[in-house]
Amino acid sequence: MTTIHSPLTDDAHKVVTEALRDALIDLVDLSLAGKQAHWNVTGPRFRTIHFQLDEVVDAARKHADIVAERSATIGSPPDGRAETVAGDSQLPRQQPGWVRDDDVVATFIGLYDGVIARMRQRAHDVERADPVSNNILLDVIEELEKQYWMWQAERG
Repeated sequence: MTTIHSPLTDDAHKVVTEALRDALIDLVDLSLAGKQAHWNVTGPRFRTIHFQLDEVVDAARKHADIVAERSATIGSPPDGRAETVAGDSQLPRQQPGWVRDDDVVATFIGLYDGVIARMRQRAHDVERADPVSNNILLDVIEELEKQYWMWQAERG
């Protein structure tokens, strides 16, 4: 079995590994929540929200890949398996079935509020331990906050 050695100290490695693991779980689950809502949104703003949810999914998947690759880079195998995400996600569970457009907007405002708070804490936690991982998390936060603004503006 191949072992990837971390360039970080043991203490830094532990902090960064945990932050990246939890960030990956949030991002994978956010992409799944986006697809679930994308398939089930209804209402007068269906088309707009349907396409806005594509942006949620694309951004979450892009950043999940970057976070996962950083984890591998520092010697921590990323784990985005369904069972890991389902067992450890902090995102609220969505109900199955059709969802009104206003409810989708409210749901995603809430999702982004929680994910952003957790990402900001992770960025703070890794700031000194690993500036590279911190920079990656800051990029994630920048994108999440942009989308958070858009969802809030959608609420009107």
